[in-house]
Amino acid sequence: MSSLMGHVGHGSLFLVLGMWHIFHDIKLHAQTPNYIALPWVPTSKSRYFELFFIMICTCTSMTTELLIYSPIDPDGTIRSTHLHNIEHASMSLTFLVYATFAIILDKFAPNKLQYGLTLLLGATAFFQELVLFHFHSVDHMGLEGQYHHLLQLSVFVSFATTLMGIAYPKSFCIGFVRSLSVFLQGAWIITIGFMLYIPNFIPKGCFMNREEDNQIVRCHTDEALKRAKSLANIKFCWYLIIVTIVSVCLYVLLNKIYGERVKYHTLSKYDGQEDGADEDFEVQKKSKRNESKSLDQMQNYLS
Repeated sequence: MSSLMGHVGHGSLFLVLGMWHIFHDIKLHAQTPNYIALPWVPTSKSRYFELFFIMICTCTSMTTELLIYSPIDPDGTIRSTHLHNIEHASMSLTFLVYATFAIILDKFAPNKLQYGLTLLLGATAFFQELVLFHFHSVDHMGLEGQYHHLLQLSVFVSFATTLMGIAYPKSFCIGFVRSLSVFLQGAWIITIGFMLYIPNFIPKGCFMNREEDNQIVRCHTDEALKRAKSLANIKFCWYLIIVTIVSVCLYVLLNKIYGERVKYHTLSKYDGQEDGADEDFEVQKKSKRNESKSLDQMQNYLS
């Protein structure tokens, strides 16, 4: 992941998953009275589409880190200049384990245990990501370190809200914040790639320096370094503000779209309509249940 394309690739995975969950969290909350924050979202065409997507992306990432960058010496030891490749592959491995066992739990585990264990696997993946970013083998003391310290904030929120989801599965806020933090992770990882690996985006007074087969951003003076770190902090705050505004606006919009449909169907049943209209309502409701059958199955975790 120590390149522009590596950061864009990994960031895009979190970005897409975050957007996917944000949309479905809002939609499910608007349509379902007994809302439950889903650890993964089944679809009508493929129940495990999201989990298969995670497995494909993580396998691709591990292949890139372990085979293309070749971090292993002929004697079987890990090269000191490629320890970060093993760390990145370990992050991908944990998310691969999460996706794999989420499928196994869905097929074989009792419903009451499945939900909590799946979230526990997700929390473990986020925790390992947090640990490896915090104790990264690459020098994270300069500007690069500031970007990764800010990244750890969003990873910690993902970890904490995933754990909290085990105890509070019906809390929309916890599930929604978890989805937002995953989305913010993706956006910030992509930003790291652009800001640290494209010369035109490097702050004034700083430069790219090649150290031990890695491109590291260094600054000429302490003042330039402080300025660059402050710009990173400001940028992260702007991202947080933008994500908050967009997510709230999206909630209002989707809640208006899907919430009004549910409200319309509910009111039509009590507006003194004829039996034919009531029958039509029942047909619509039955069709809706068929379309969301996979979601209902996920909600039966706690039943």
